[in-house]
Amino acid sequence: MNNNRKNFIATLLFAALFSMALPWWGVMLAALLSAFFFPLKKAAVFFVPFLAVFLFWGVYCFVLGSSNDFILAKKIALLFQLNGNPYLLIVLAGVVGGIAAGVSAWLGKELHALRK
Repeated sequence: MNNNRKNFIATLLFAALFSMALPWWGVMLAALLSAFFFPLKKAAVFFVPFLAVFLFWGVYCFVLGSSNDFILAKKIALLFQLNGNPYLLIVLAGVVGGIAAGVSAWLGKELHALRK
């Protein structure tokens, strides 16, 4: 198994674990730790954790929203001028989480390089 897959799976597992006890920034800690233990190269440093957290938050938001027929998500989507579309709000949340995870993973890789 190559480091891309290891990092992706570790980021997903850490994010799921940390989201039970920590606030939103738990995914940043998950990406930092996975990048520290499974360092990636070039653009994969950003995009592998980005995709992992984008997928995690997207599924998590969909599950939470579908349990109440997206009532709150529709209202928040109106505030963000998304025409009340909860699915665009889910994509937006995934992108924000993915960017946070990508930047945090870059820091984890740099900390790994600094340790050497």
